[in-house]
Amino acid sequence: MNINIVNALAKSHTYAEYRAIVSQLIQEGKSSGNTQSADLLHYSELNETRMNRLEKTIAITQEAQEQLGRLNKKQTWLLISEGWCGDAAQILPIIYKMAEVAQNVELRIVFRDENEPLMNDFLTNGGMAIPKLIMLDEENTVIGDFGPRPEPARKLIADYKEKNGVVDEPIKVELQKWYLHDKGVSTQNEIMQLMKSKELV
Repeated sequence: MNINIVNALAKSHTYAEYRAIVSQLIQEGKSSGNTQSADLLHYSELNETRMNRLEKTIAITQEAQEQLGRLNKKQTWLLISEGWCGDAAQILPIIYKMAEVAQNVELRIVFRDENEPLMNDFLTNGGMAIPKLIMLDEENTVIGDFGPRPEPARKLIADYKEKNGVVDEPIKVELQKWYLHDKGVSTQNEIMQLMKSKELV
């Protein structure tokens, strides 16, 4: 058993608890995480607005609902996040709604900077990219992971970075537009494809 997973689960939060913690920090003029700055606070405020909207508008596809409803073994979905992360703001409400549909899935959320040992077990190209979803079976053994972005969004950023050498504000705006038009479908499809490949659904 991965001790980093055990330790993270012990201090994990429900979705509602996570939202409340981030909201309280914003009221105090802070962002989550070890680093504090005006930019990170600004992003946290933007993300709170985004998540409030997405919770009302995101719909789980019929196919995903049916597949999630067929899960016959309990899973824990352990999600690594921070309040300032734009990708997390777009993806967390989707995963939350998917977990709500699946009676056998319990969603738990941890903050990246409070759980660096766990984050270091799930790096993306050597980086601490979030959000990161870790799927666990009943024995808390890892059965799959997803993140930090669905493939079309990953490619959008990678192509821009290859061409321009940076990830700057213009591409961040384009990424948010992509999420808006995608309506959470790519994230749902990729998570369900992952589960199918592991023969979980």
